[in-house]
Amino acid sequence: MVDGNPEIIQGGMGVGVSSWGLARAVSRTGQLGVVSGVALDVLLARRLQLGDPDGHMRRALAHFPVPAVARAVLERYYVEGGLPAGRPFRPVPRLGVLPRRIGQQLTVVANFVEVFLAKDGHDGPVGINYLEKIQMATAPAVYGAMLAGVDYVLMGAGLPTEIPGLLDALALHRPARLSVSVHGALPGEGHHLALDPGELLGEVPGPLRRPRLLAIVSSATLALYLARDEATRPDGFVVETRVAGGHSARPRGKLVLDSGGEPVYGPRDRLDLPKIAALGLPFWLAGGQADPRRLAEARSAGAAGIQVGTAFALCRESGMEEGVRRQLVREARSGALVVHNDVRASPTGFPFKVAPLPGTTGAEDVYAERPRRCDLSYLRTPYRRPDGAVGYRCPAEPVDEYVRKGGAVEDTVGSRCLCNGLVATIGLGQRRDGDYTEPPLVTLGQDVAFLAHLTRDGDDYRAADVIGHLLGDARRTAPVPG
Repeated sequence: MVDGNPEIIQGGMGVGVSSWGLARAVSRTGQLGVVSGVALDVLLARRLQLGDPDGHMRRALAHFPVPAVARAVLERYYVEGGLPAGRPFRPVPRLGVLPRRIGQQLTVVANFVEVFLAKDGHDGPVGINYLEKIQMATAPAVYGAMLAGVDYVLMGAGLPTEIPGLLDALALHRPARLSVSVHGALPGEGHHLALDPGELLGEVPGPLRRPRLLAIVSSATLALYLARDEATRPDGFVVETRVAGGHSARPRGKLVLDSGGEPVYGPRDRLDLPKIAALGLPFWLAGGQADPRRLAEARSAGAAGIQVGTAFALCRESGMEEGVRRQLVREARSGALVVHNDVRASPTGFPFKVAPLPGTTGAEDVYAERPRRCDLSYLRTPYRRPDGAVGYRCPAEPVDEYVRKGGAVEDTVGSRCLCNGLVATIGLGQRRDGDYTEPPLVTLGQDVAFLAHLTRDGDDYRAADVIGHLLGDARRTAPVPG
């Protein structure tokens, strides 16, 4: 920590890649460990259905402040000894503008569990990362994280203009609501998702500590827009370059692709760090920062530090399935792994980094053979149907269904199911008819040069090794007290 701010933020990656175990390992060094807040309801439900063999899920559930709600989740999903091999996981309620009560309760509880475990046994800071695009899950997810005492909320893939007000309301357990973007909605036809903590849980504890909000942006223009008004102003920024993993911003202006099909970024996309520094809010640089020289350069530019993702995604404490993680490290070290910035892969419309690892849907043969389905549906888009009701569609669903709902067939070309693929990457893929299991989908940053330093003595390294590499081995990386 320098001036009360961490020098290093561990990125909130994938679905469960930034697991509670990884965040805890980073936080114990005194830096900011971050859990991914995406699809935690599915992860909790599936871990319980596998029998929760290490007992961590049930241990955290025992600390939820409203025991009756935690007990209902346990009774609905826990399977003693785990589901038989090949048995499909029980589904969780899908998101919608009129959410089911049990679905919102599960989301609250699941976010509590992940943050509770990340914070357990130490005094280091813990954050949680959300996608603004997944608007229908945000309010209950944030509330659950706050119940567990989360220190930071990080949000990207859109502008979190309403999140400061949401944090203020939920800290006092007050009813809150967030806007939901509905494609084709008529003027004055606003849609919102409401959350009343007292009504949802039946009781509430005392006032909560409000976490700090870090908005993930890709330009000074976006940072200035958020900072101009107290209602939208975050507590700081994570400023991403285009080589960062996961989703990235589209180039400004007309979209142009290079010979490899990747978006071409130009002068308008360069970061104006002096303008961001002039706002007076702490900021961290992200994307290709896994080098101690990048940390020094960031500090010289006025940043509080850096955010690093891929180096942590490939470390021992990562939530990534072990075989996938080791395969990625081997291919990256050999130079065989080339991560593509794919403009079609993500249903969100944002460019998305895809690692074309054999056996994953990043590989064209696996993508072509996978049946298209949309049963998790986190990234589906609400749209106005002709009768005025709200429908939902996703470019990664079956093509005929998407077109029947008014979608354009060209949107479906190359679109991958991120929801099922990213859940499978951590070993929790849905079991389908017969012996078919959802294949993984891997996203990484495009800079893996750090592996030359971290794998000198083998293919494996720890989160603390990443911190030591970035800060310099002489700097303290021992666990913080508590």
